[in-house]
Amino acid sequence: MISNPVTWAVRISVRCWRHRAVFKGLPIASGVGSWRWYSAPTRSSVSVMEEILARVIVPLPSYETRDKFPPPPESTSLEFMNFYRGLEKEDKVDFLSKLSEECGVDHKLVSELAVKLLDTQRRDQATILQAEDRLRYSLTPRYKQLFSHVSRVEGGVKFLVDLRADLLEILTSKASESPHIRELNSTLKSLLSEWFSVGLLRLERITWQSPCEILQKISQYEAVHPVRNWTDLKRRVGPYRRCYAFTHAAMPGEPLVVLHVALTEDISNNIQSIVREFATLDAEEDINKINSAIFYSISSTQAGLQGVELGNFLIKRVVRELQSEFPHMAQFSSLSPIPGFSSWLQGLLSQYRKEGRAADLLSEQEWKEVEKTINTSPGTPPVDSLRKLLATGEWTRSEKLSHALEPVLMRLCAWYLYGEKRRGYALNPVANFHLQNGATMWRINWRADTSPRGMANSCGIMVNYRYFLNETSKNSALYLQNKVVAASEQVLGLVSQFQKNSKL
Repeated sequence: MISNPVTWAVRISVRCWRHRAVFKGLPIASGVGSWRWYSAPTRSSVSVMEEILARVIVPLPSYETRDKFPPPPESTSLEFMNFYRGLEKEDKVDFLSKLSEECGVDHKLVSELAVKLLDTQRRDQATILQAEDRLRYSLTPRYKQLFSHVSRVEGGVKFLVDLRADLLEILTSKASESPHIRELNSTLKSLLSEWFSVGLLRLERITWQSPCEILQKISQYEAVHPVRNWTDLKRRVGPYRRCYAFTHAAMPGEPLVVLHVALTEDISNNIQSIVREFATLDAEEDINKINSAIFYSISSTQAGLQGVELGNFLIKRVVRELQSEFPHMAQFSSLSPIPGFSSWLQGLLSQYRKEGRAADLLSEQEWKEVEKTINTSPGTPPVDSLRKLLATGEWTRSEKLSHALEPVLMRLCAWYLYGEKRRGYALNPVANFHLQNGATMWRINWRADTSPRGMANSCGIMVNYRYFLNETSKNSALYLQNKVVAASEQVLGLVSQFQKNSKL
């Protein structure tokens, strides 16, 4: 006969399995190599979380024994990983909050060592340096050791990348505004930056002969110009095209950042000629027709690696790779989207209307041409009709209206890219990325992306950021240190037109 406690435990376990939406069974590795089963806690239940943390977070070894302290068994890291994976979204917030608050730095010890460091300032240099080292060691959060141990487990690095993605989502959504969560995120970002330094990354060229799993991920991760089907994907890795990715030994089969390149005669000014051209599917490459490399899509695949510099190093590595394959190649440029331009433009039109300055955005002649081609209701300000046309995309159906708006939208876009700043740097994230890399804002292209997405995001306008290899280091330093944007005469001319019309 089964005892009552055992019967109760069995019933509870069955109930957990039947109602997985409420309780999720989690295999937890024990210290003796067996498995224990826990139910994922509800938000009001913290005892299981505390029990897990008490087992997996070990005290920081003393300064004297820091190099002699044995690492915990691998099962400890597995227990932490399996428990966390089984938590519901809102429980993860509670768990990470508890981890960051209770398993961080010993602030009392830090204060004591800081006082001791001040007391040693008149001592010999060796004593001062040792006091500084003790203080530095005491500033190590206890969870940092856990992360280091987790990284050595199979799948551990990918787990930590995904955990940081959760942290970023928590901070972005303001599910928690705890400074401890921010510090946890900062610590994990620092570790990932070390583990994913460029020297540890492997550059891979993706071809049609690459493993199917890699090709499928390349298709899934493409964020700039979505891949429509397998034929489209085959063309993007075929003749006159190159696809490169950074990979890491700790995340096999996972491209970290992907760069798509078109090999062309000249610098492209239209994305449809690149992503919708089927004539090149089975063509033989003619080296005499390859003079330029166009970077038309770069996608970071891991949300948890946000802020870890990968894309800029990938472009530099790919440039060297292409120079090796095509020694005569001299032109390197992006063909970049301009996300955020349309929404910024709507805001600008609204702001000028409220300030009674709508007439300043267009010249008198331009307003007359626009008014001729739109059916403005009596009493409706022309700027409101223009805002509606731009929001709905109706203007694209009229060649006459499109022609009238071209100079207006081109100079507004130039100002958005060149003049709109956040903390002194380009507001547009794509512009900021390429300018940090040392590229020149070279050419703004009208009707360069006529897809519905391109028209909605940027009125169909795209921009070339050109990489003059002998100037990139200088441009990058000027931008990062002095916030100077390298731009061509075309861009500066459009900016000047905007300033003149807008009376800036």
